[in-house]
Amino acid sequence: MSTPEELRNAVHAALGKKATDVIVLDVRELTAFTDYFLIASGTNQKQVVALADAIRDTLRDEGVRPQRVEGYPRQEWVLLDYDWFIVHVFSEKTRRFYDLERLWSEAKRTEISP
Repeated sequence: MSTPEELRNAVHAALGKKATDVIVLDVRELTAFTDYFLIASGTNQKQVVALADAIRDTLRDEGVRPQRVEGYPRQEWVLLDYDWFIVHVFSEKTRRFYDLERLWSEAKRTEISP
């Protein structure tokens, strides 16, 4: 899958902090509000925050800042909205509960391995 550089860098930042179950969903054919979802899991709340911070820091160093950030206080699901792609960093339990992969099952799915 050919992805824009910022999305690739976000993926690498997540993998660099040992994110699990990293996938990219291509939702361009399904919605007008974004092109891609980057979904990753952390094994605990501290790692969820570390993953989100690593992605934010990596992209900020490139001059890219999210338009919206949600979820830091609860540390179960952090959302970083970069307009044409949205990052979802979940705890494992919260990811299973919301199951975005099922909700967006028609999207082209790319699983990312470390």
